Amino acid sequence: MTDIPRPTAPQWLTPDSHVVIVGGGFSGALMAINLFRFGGPRTTLVERTPARLGRGIAYGTAHPSQLLNVRAAAMSAFPDDPAHFTRWLAAREGEGGSPTSFVARATYGAYLREMLAETRAAAGARLDTIAGEVLAVDRADGMIRLALSDGSTLTADAVVLAVGNLPPHVPPGIDPAALPTDVYVHNPWTQDPAAGLSAADRVVLVGSGLTAIDMALQLDAAGFEGNILALSRRGLSPRRHVDGAPAAPPGSTDTPDQPLSALVAQLRADAAVKGWRAAVDALRPVTQRWWARADAVTRQRFLRHARPFWDVHRHRLAPAVADRIDALVAAGRLTFAAGKIVTVEADGAGARLSWRPRGQAHRIETTARRIVNCTGPQGDVLRSDEALLRQLIDGGMIRADALRLGIDVDDGSRVVDSAGRAQSDIYCVGPMTRGSFWEIVAVPDLRRQCADLARRLSNAHWVNEGL
Repeated sequence: MTDIPRPTAPQWLTPDSHVVIVGGGFSGALMAINLFRFGGPRTTLVERTPARLGRGIAYGTAHPSQLLNVRAAAMSAFPDDPAHFTRWLAAREGEGGSPTSFVARATYGAYLREMLAETRAAAGARLDTIAGEVLAVDRADGMIRLALSDGSTLTADAVVLAVGNLPPHVPPGIDPAALPTDVYVHNPWTQDPAAGLSAADRVVLVGSGLTAIDMALQLDAAGFEGNILALSRRGLSPRRHVDGAPAAPPGSTDTPDQPLSALVAQLRADAAVKGWRAAVDALRPVTQRWWARADAVTRQRFLRHARPFWDVHRHRLAPAVADRIDALVAAGRLTFAAGKIVTVEADGAGARLSWRPRGQAHRIETTARRIVNCTGPQGDVLRSDEALLRQLIDGGMIRADALRLGIDVDDGSRVVDSAGRAQSDIYCVGPMTRGSFWEIVAVPDLRRQCADLARRLSNAHWVNEGL
């Protein structure tokens, strides 16, 4: 990699500079919108799947039955305008758009796409969008050069990687090549899990988190009347929001000094007094700071022992969704189980799974017409076959974070290269920065990251409450 010196902060960017954002989903679209809001550099937004522009996978491929798992009042795209989404919703849906409602994810996708369209119209030549795939990024003549799949190139003063989540890995014990072609669904967001099923069939969801919830609802909405087994190592499923419950009181803004074990004990004590929902929510103001000061051993212990419990309590279900899941369970159509897949073999038009229940020595044999990978998005760039990520790794321009959760960045979202240097002309936003920030998958955290970085790239040093 050719090292071109850059200042430690982006004061070198001007309104005449050019920033290219790679990825036009939620984070990429917000970056583009905020760069224009703050009077920043000319911007080009590159997205390889035009239908996902401004929405990404989470809001662009959502089934109408899938709801946000956060109330509308917390879903504004802008930290300095917390009522932005509820105003939009009220204008669009009238009485159906209250701040306490859990709206359809597709509706939120329309909100994001409309904002991007309005920004493009207002920005004129200062914001361009390109349908294409970036295959390579390098430096030449003091600029960054991006090569696209159609043979064209772009030059930029700075690049923001907003590539979103990586597809899931194939779960252990499964060899897709050994199964009939329509049995295994690797990426449920790009394939129809209900296609060709009958009421006599069984579907096994590998995973029991939010993706499994989405797939169970989608199967039900498609008319599937067979049996669904959601299998994960601990068998934990997301908890529900309490309908109409007030927001949790703000937690302390001081970074917790205690180690992980003491923090967990405090969380349990607080939960006993004010309920687990309020206790978990009160940690939001300090979660990123606690993660930043935790050493690698503590972070690894958290991921190994506490992450599954954190996920199901932190990322909860809208009451209406939880009711539908409870109804499927009560009817015997959906079962959550804790266990580990040992083998999966072809069995006629379907598959036979051998799995071991958690804490047991015996195995259970289960037949399935379809197996859906619901292990959720991944972030290990070292296992990715994405052309751009492979080129950036091979060229030393990015590296995996220590926990292999995503791309290594510093606290200013600057990408760290293979030599451990934070680069002031390459940035990364979104879930791929979870190794540095951990709590960076929900809208409240992503919107702040994008707004903060856009303001710095725009040299907008004014202070605004909420930013």
